[in-house]
Parts: sequence; C-alpha cells; structure tokens
Amino acid sequence: MASSAETATRVYVARQPILDLNERVFGYELLYRQEATDRSCVGDGDTASGSVLTGALLDLGLDTVTGGRQAFLNLTRPLLLGHIDTLVAPEEIVIEVLENITIDDDVIEACRALHEKGYRLALDDFVPGSDAEALFPYASFVKVDVLSTPIPVAQSLPKQLAPHGIGLLAEKVDTRAMYHRMRIAGYTLFQGFYFCGPMLQEAVALSAQKLAYLRLLAALNTPDLATTDVERLVKQDVSLSLRVLRSVNSAAYPIRTDVHSIGHALLLVGVEPIRRWASVWCLAGLSTTGTPELATLALLRARACELAARRLSDVESSELFLVGLFSLLDVMLSTPMAAAIEMLPLSDGAKHALTGGSNTLRTVLDAVVQYERGSWDEAMATAAPVSVDAACLADAYTGALRWVQDVTRAV
Repeated sequence: MASSAETATRVYVARQPILDLNERVFGYELLYRQEATDRSCVGDGDTASGSVLTGALLDLGLDTVTGGRQAFLNLTRPLLLGHIDTLVAPEEIVIEVLENITIDDDVIEACRALHEKGYRLALDDFVPGSDAEALFPYASFVKVDVLSTPIPVAQSLPKQLAPHGIGLLAEKVDTRAMYHRMRIAGYTLFQGFYFCGPMLQEAVALSAQKLAYLRLLAALNTPDLATTDVERLVKQDVSLSLRVLRSVNSAAYPIRTDVHSIGHALLLVGVEPIRRWASVWCLAGLSTTGTPELATLALLRARACELAARRLSDVESSELFLVGLFSLLDVMLSTPMAAAIEMLPLSDGAKHALTGGSNTLRTVLDAVVQYERGSWDEAMATAAPVSVDAACLADAYTGALRWVQDVTRAV
C-alpha cells in the first residue's frame, strides 16, 4: 500500500488513442485522475490540467506517454490564459479548449496568440451554433462527441466546416459501424475503442504462419526460459532470425565485431532483449488485418497485468503477462476468442479468463483494461477484491508505458 504522502503526490495518467484514416495512431488524449481515493476526476479543472502537464512532462516524460506522437491536453481557462508556451513546444501537443470555458475576448486573444506561435487548438465537445465558433480562425480540429450529438448533425459538420479548413475528430467512437459512418461523412480522426472490438463472430481457419506465430509467442513467454530455448525458438523462423541479427549489428549496440549467429547474439546482449524483440515481431505478424495500435495495446496490457500481479500470491505474473498479451487475439485474427486460443499451450485458468470466465486472472485483466480507458471508478472497484489497490494499478500502468516504449523503440 502506498504511503499517504506518496498517494497525495501521485499522478494518475492514462491515454486514449486517436487514429487517422489509415487506423494508425495520430496522437493520444491524456486522461487524468487526481487522487487515489477519488471515484472520478473530482478536483478542480486547473489542478487536473496542471497535474497532467506535470505528470506527463516531468514524472513520466511526454515521449513515454505518447510514443513521440501528438499529446492532446485539456486546458482550463487559467492555464489557457497563462504560459503554456513556456512548458511544452508547439509541435508536441494539441491544446483542447474545453466546452465549459466561457469564450470571451481574453480567451479569443489567448487562442490567437497561441495559434501565431504554432500551437494547434482543438475545440472539445463542439456544439454547432455555440460561442466556440468564434475560435474557428485559430482552431485546427473540432472534436464531436458522436454519442451526445444527433447523428444527422454530426454527419453534416464536415461539409459545414470545410470552408474553415478545420479537421473533424469523432470522439467516443466505440463501434465499427459508427467509425464507418463518420468516415463516410468526412471525419479524418477517430477517438474511441472501436478498433478493439472483433469484426467477425464466426471461426475462420488460421494460416499456418499465424498459427506458428501464436505458438512461438506463447513459447517465448514461458517462465524460466533458458538461453538454449530462446535460440531454438528464434531459429524456427528465418525472418525472426534475420531481424535479431540486424538489430544486434545495428548502431544501437556498440559491438565491435559482426554477429553472425543467434547464439552469439544471445551471448552478447542477453536473453531478455531478444525474447522481447521476437515477441513484438510475432505479435505484429498476427495483427496484419487490424490497426498497428492493437499490437502496442496488447503489449501494454501484458506488462501492466504482469506488474500488477507481483503483489498477488495466488497467480504467476508470467501467466498474467500471457493473458494480457492474448487479450486482443480475437480482434487480431477476426475470430472468436475460444477458437483463437484453442491450440495455444495456455493453462485452463488462462483460457477461462480469456473467454470471459471469472477468476483472479480475469479480474486483473479487467481492471487494467478499465484503467487504460480512464474508467477509474470501475478499475478500482474491480481490482479491490484481489487486493490490487489504486497505487499498484497506477504503478503497473506507468511502468508498462515505459517498458513498451523501450521495447518498441529497440525494434
């Protein structure tokens, strides 16, 4: 359990992906929770926005949270009128002007000044006919909540705003149907978890290559894997072997001699880096039919589940890593989860968790997924019965962000 002092200064930050027309990550909106004991973000908006900036820029590092992509940050009126330009460069962020900010001369002037300095602004939860239209000359994006905005109104906005040269971002897009509807209407950015839902509900035959990747991925992540086991597994796939050798021989590793074998590579850089690289490449090979964010999200869940499990005595952290890693297999393979994991060497408990059963593995996975979506109250309530507290979840998620950044950067 975190101490009271630690809890008071802890920053709870999650992120929600914003995808482009190619379903690649354009940026992340940073989500914030103020205190471990809050059921939601109940603090004043100025503290919330300021803590996001402090936590993202100083504690975690903005690049760690966003992977070098755009950070969409909510700013309240005082922060908007203050000196945001002294904290972060314009190319790193998109400033979201909240819908509850009164649009007066001071706000308009602040937005004009930020626009002139190269900052991009997004009008959050935009409502047609509102005072926010006065900010059109300085706005790069308009965010439309497709759940609260009537669909005909949402569909008409791209054509209405075309003369202003403003990009349209549909937020709270949680189904494929809504994504396609807004895409046809003319939206170019999409925020929500629609890409995490399976498109098909009937089993399809897996290709021999994908089945091989599945088995290799599971084998690579078994506990206490010996060096000889890693060498044998990587050698099974020629493309993996070549990628490992290229990585070890790259400028990232100041090795003075050429490395010509997997055994030599393992000797020089160790088991863990190569096991992680191979896992990333296997996962990427599975997710060719979906957005690349799926692989990143699966890795993030895996590591967060593993870290959260370190305080539990009744489950193996390595098993929870696999549960998180395979939690999006049904989406990646466009097949029901039961069929996707049928031939994998997973424990009965892991299979039960992945197919929706109730056990400790599933509880931790659900809490991690809720945390990543910023559903703080649900995450804390879900995790409480297995003695995973708010501080543990926060540490697991931020630790996973750092780990994923390190792993993906290396490959």
